[in-house]
Amino acid sequence: MSTSDNPQNQGPAEEAQTFAEEAPGSGVPAVAFDDRAKKSWFSRLPIISHLRQSVGLQRGMLITGLVLCGIVLICAIFAPLIAPYGFNQLGTSEGNFGSKLPPGGTHIWGTTVGGYDVFSRVVWGAQTAVAVIVVAVVMSIFAGVILGLVSGYIGGWLDRILVVIADAVYAFPTLLLALVMSIAISGGQSSAWGGIAAAAFSITVVFIPQYFRVVRAETLRLKAEPFVESAIVLGASKTRIISKHIFRNATRTLPLIFTLNSSEAILTLAGLGFLGFGIEPTSASEWGYDLNKALPDVTSGVWWTAVFPGVAIVLTVLGITLVGESMNDLNDPRLRVRRKAKVKNVKPAEVTA
Repeated sequence: MSTSDNPQNQGPAEEAQTFAEEAPGSGVPAVAFDDRAKKSWFSRLPIISHLRQSVGLQRGMLITGLVLCGIVLICAIFAPLIAPYGFNQLGTSEGNFGSKLPPGGTHIWGTTVGGYDVFSRVVWGAQTAVAVIVVAVVMSIFAGVILGLVSGYIGGWLDRILVVIADAVYAFPTLLLALVMSIAISGGQSSAWGGIAAAAFSITVVFIPQYFRVVRAETLRLKAEPFVESAIVLGASKTRIISKHIFRNATRTLPLIFTLNSSEAILTLAGLGFLGFGIEPTSASEWGYDLNKALPDVTSGVWWTAVFPGVAIVLTVLGITLVGESMNDLNDPRLRVRRKAKVKNVKPAEVTA
């Protein structure tokens, strides 16, 4: 060992530098503390933490769901680059595409009865699906969390009224409410934002009671905890207690509910389009509407106009469901598959003279 490597033989300047690089009160370098903190913060993210915990079948389900969801997100973000044509494009400078062309050539998935390219319609439909998921679930989380925090912490007559309203709204069928909202919002006109807003708002109204119940139950439990009572004794306001002390602890299960509700949002949007209350092909691409227009083609042997939009719906719902179910199993200690402990071969210590 060299003199510079031995702490006892270091000079005052080198010794001061060594202690400056170490964390206070420990012999671990501060850089190691920073890396450890960053790693722990990153590993606590919802998807990352579940991926690190998963093994075997649960890991396979989670990875499969993430891959399917990733493909849908890539198609939604890079649709202008992936799709060879626009969602409402009927031809090029050389002429129209033609109706019911079989897969092959310039149209790898064929064309519809209206002359649209099936592959382009499916890729552009991912944008509509992701838009409905984001708008609907974010709005329902925002409203449900606020109402749950206020109802659970304040209580009294306000809590009773909100609970009754939430139970009444939860009894409405999602698709029936979506039909009513579609007519009320868009006035029967299936425009792009009208159809998205109708589906998103109807899903928002139905999903609010789910987030409300979860957050309210956690708030009722947390407001009796000692750290909340200490904040009250110190004179903290109700707004500060709810936002600083209860909010973060009461919303830990929201990512799980988000994934489970996203698949239902896709099915509701597809149901609206299939029943004729979706989005017109000239406004935006929507998988349920394409399925509705493809029904007469099935009996005549034109299978590609219905198969590819249907497979897109199935794979999207399957991917989101696999992610949600995997997260649910990993959050439950009774269903979680634990890692097997690795036994390392320890060599006997060598005896030196």
